[in-house]
Amino acid sequence: MNVILISTCPNGTATSYLAAKRLIPAAERLGWAVTLELHSTLERLTPASPAAIADAHLIVVVGEVVPDGHRFSGKRLYRGAASDAVPAPATFLERAHRDASTYAPLNDGRPTSTGEAVGSVATGPLRIVAVTACPTGVAHTFMAAEALAAAGRSLGHQIRVETQGSVGAQDQLSEGEIDDADLVILACDIEVDPTRFAGKRIYRTSTGQALKKSRQTIELAQAEACVESDEQAQGGAGKGESATSFKEKGVYKHLLTGVSFMLPMVVAGGLLIALSFVFGIEAFKEEGSFPAALMQIGGGTAFALMVPVLAGYIAYSIADRPGIAPGMIGGMLASNIGAGFIGGILAGFLAGYVAKAVIRYVKLPSSVESLKPILIIPLVASLVTGLVMIYVVGEPVAGVLSTLTAFLEGMGSTNAVLLGILLGCMMCFDLGGPVNKAAYTFGVGLLASETYAPMAAIMAAGMVPAIGMGIATFVAGGKFAAPEREAGKASFVLGLCFISEGAIPFAAKDPLRVIPACMVGGAITGAISMLVGAKLMAPHGGVFVLLIPNAITPVLWYLVAIVVGSLVTGLGYAALKRGEPSEVAVGQGT
Repeated sequence: MNVILISTCPNGTATSYLAAKRLIPAAERLGWAVTLELHSTLERLTPASPAAIADAHLIVVVGEVVPDGHRFSGKRLYRGAASDAVPAPATFLERAHRDASTYAPLNDGRPTSTGEAVGSVATGPLRIVAVTACPTGVAHTFMAAEALAAAGRSLGHQIRVETQGSVGAQDQLSEGEIDDADLVILACDIEVDPTRFAGKRIYRTSTGQALKKSRQTIELAQAEACVESDEQAQGGAGKGESATSFKEKGVYKHLLTGVSFMLPMVVAGGLLIALSFVFGIEAFKEEGSFPAALMQIGGGTAFALMVPVLAGYIAYSIADRPGIAPGMIGGMLASNIGAGFIGGILAGFLAGYVAKAVIRYVKLPSSVESLKPILIIPLVASLVTGLVMIYVVGEPVAGVLSTLTAFLEGMGSTNAVLLGILLGCMMCFDLGGPVNKAAYTFGVGLLASETYAPMAAIMAAGMVPAIGMGIATFVAGGKFAAPEREAGKASFVLGLCFISEGAIPFAAKDPLRVIPACMVGGAITGAISMLVGAKLMAPHGGVFVLLIPNAITPVLWYLVAIVVGSLVTGLGYAALKRGEPSEVAVGQGT
């Protein structure tokens, strides 16, 4: 029997990969010919070919979302959870063969509703399309998509979710699906292009809200979504957006957009610098050598682009494409002046708002209006941004950054421990929320100034909550329902990958015990990391960065910091946790 196996799990990093590796051998033992389509950042996506789909007798989907579901219209399809597939793959596949049914995707054979006025509140089952996107594109993006898909189906709606993660857009919405949709939900912490949803009722929120309060998000969207004007679409805000959430709009959203585009530069540059140290700490000083080439690529080029890219895409988030050029120019000036990432942030906001002001307030005759985006906006915005950076902002900010860098490099053990405690607590306070992201952005920005210790403490502490929850479910399994124990296994793997969000289902259900336990463990880990002088060259990757020589130093003490903090969190929560009277699924309280 020909089978197509599709694994699309919440985080897109580890769980989907593990599910696929468990199911393939089980399928082969049943004599099935398997075609794998794995949606994971660990491997490049290879979609099932049309020929394979045509020959398939069964489609097995692990996860809540069926990617590009129109491909499988009329095929026998079964969809199940990774928590069922990983422990008992053979049983899962037998159930799939027995219970599969003919699949009818959202946009196949569905007439478009034309009797309802645009912008009116629909009642009854809806056809919903959604997009999720977070700054790093690793955890919140996929977990929010999973939560929205599950909540939508539980409410009786048909829903398709597109994720815009670290490897680009996955499960992309087709034009037909968008045309047929009654409602659009944009759960995005960074700027995404809303123009393809023109004329549709749109509701904007954050990935955090969509993840933690998925049912309420859909209900609010149904009641409050509206058709956006061009100005609202460009500004990323409108009536159909939560009026009370600062993180969904304004300064926070623009900053995170810049950070998300800067991260690949930081990761690539930091790891290349670390690789150059493999040949000796000062080997790069020999001109023409391979270590010198690695240092030139990583430190001389990738790191040099960090601040301009940060500033450019902050400006892009504010003013769209016209903001990129003046933003990058301002960022390069900030870098050259010595104002670093702080100057880059200021340059990005300045360039973006100047460009937006020119777009909105400078009116030209129609005969020369076409010159505005090509000539007028870049010229005016770059000139204003550049002059302000050179004559007003640059030197004072450079002085502040220089003082901060000198303090961090020369601080004693007491100050280092206090900073580690602060950063550790911030990383564990809201598990990917604004406080967590503020600490993370601080650490990433300091990498541009070749200050590596805070980033080490930040990543180590960020791993503690998810690992700790995994330890707690193992040590005190009797206090957790079966679904919680399964969630604990996934949380442990996510923690190793530096994905704090693995602890969110536990924090959402029992915040008064989980969050303090996580903060204590994170504070201890951050303090130990700073005390031993740990340095981290790359801002992501978890324990897997250890595979890169010199990416983390000293390795042993860094691992000790993570293990000690995780044990404190895990054992502490295991002691505080009250036993479950019945098996209640984790995270269903959204």
